[in-house]
Amino acid sequence: MEGMKKSRIEWKGFLVLAIMLGVLGGSAKPLPAEAGLLDNLKNAITGKKSVIQQLDEEINQFRSAVTKTQTEKQSLQGELNQIISTDKQLAGQINNTESKISSTAQQIDEINSEIRTKEEIIAGHQLALSASLRNLSDKDRVSLVEALLSYERATDLWSDLASLDRFRVSVEGRVTELDLVKQTLAQKRVAEEAEKNRLAGLKEKLADKKKIVAQNKANKDKLLTATKNQETEYQKLLADRLEKKRLVEEEIRKLEAEINLTVNPSVLPASGKGVLAWPLDKIVITQYFGNTAFATANPQVYNGNGHNGVDFGAAVGTEVKAALSGTVLGAGNTDTACQGASYGKWVLIEHPNGLTTLYAHLSLIKVAAGQAVTTGEVIGYSGNTGYTTGPHLHFTVFASDGVKVGTLQSKVPGCGLYTLPLGAKESYLNPLSYL
Repeated sequence: MEGMKKSRIEWKGFLVLAIMLGVLGGSAKPLPAEAGLLDNLKNAITGKKSVIQQLDEEINQFRSAVTKTQTEKQSLQGELNQIISTDKQLAGQINNTESKISSTAQQIDEINSEIRTKEEIIAGHQLALSASLRNLSDKDRVSLVEALLSYERATDLWSDLASLDRFRVSVEGRVTELDLVKQTLAQKRVAEEAEKNRLAGLKEKLADKKKIVAQNKANKDKLLTATKNQETEYQKLLADRLEKKRLVEEEIRKLEAEINLTVNPSVLPASGKGVLAWPLDKIVITQYFGNTAFATANPQVYNGNGHNGVDFGAAVGTEVKAALSGTVLGAGNTDTACQGASYGKWVLIEHPNGLTTLYAHLSLIKVAAGQAVTTGEVIGYSGNTGYTTGPHLHFTVFASDGVKVGTLQSKVPGCGLYTLPLGAKESYLNPLSYL
């Protein structure tokens, strides 16, 4: 009889545990301290978003200032104003990127905090379920007859059985909830990894912007040294650049005329929108392909051959993206051979559809020869290198079998060995036929 009473006590103790599990197993909430941390992080992130929006507006103002200087007559003060405006724009972009880095880091902290909360919930559920399973194992040692005889009244038996059924339903619910919490935790970890990758990308972009700023300062110092801060010296410099460009262009055209490359039109894709993606996020066309008004009015610039690509207005430091997946055939800088006389920093990419694209006047190159790139991948930043009248991206489309990367030993005084894209005349295609 004493054993039966003991069994009954254990059995009822088990029911008490079940009721406690039902209470404790409800939807878990973060501790007050954890909840306060989450609120602080969310408020900080909201504040960063406001700062980022304000910086975006300032950057647009600086971009407008740069664009305005491009329409002015070329002068020393005009070029200096352009450099100063570019400096301000780049500084704004750096501040913007730094704010995004800070905001992303805070978002990672928020996700980490949520992950810790989910892990605590899982641990609590697992402990409660483990305890209940151990208790059930202990109850298995009591026979059904002993359990029945331990009750003085039938109503007590039915009441306990009903409690057991409720406990079973509660356990099933907790198990389902535990599975959902685990799924949410897995999603949070994926989100955390994505934010970490985004953070790494932002830090790389920040380093790129700082390189461009240093380069912009060097250009300003070089300009002041070359001109001695005198307008007459600047105009002489401009005339020298234009003459060198004309002579180098003549050398390039002669060399291209000798290229033994045959273009097969049958391997070219049919013209149409979307064959190639736009190389910039924001499109402003400043000069079209062929015998444009500028090319006609300035035959000395293109030697009467017309414009061999399309120019897009883009401030220094604007991301330039691959128009299609492909392989980088080459990348270089003609300014190392002859300052301000040709493409400046350039990238040439061959695509699998029979087209090859050129991106010129870059401020920074992000790819190398032989590298595989994907559509939309950042391959560099727009700039003002080579011969330009202002910051922009020059974009040329070639028939792939009519272009190659070649060298040119210039005979122009002050110029040296060029490495640059060379194409047969018929290989130059109108980019707008494919964009």
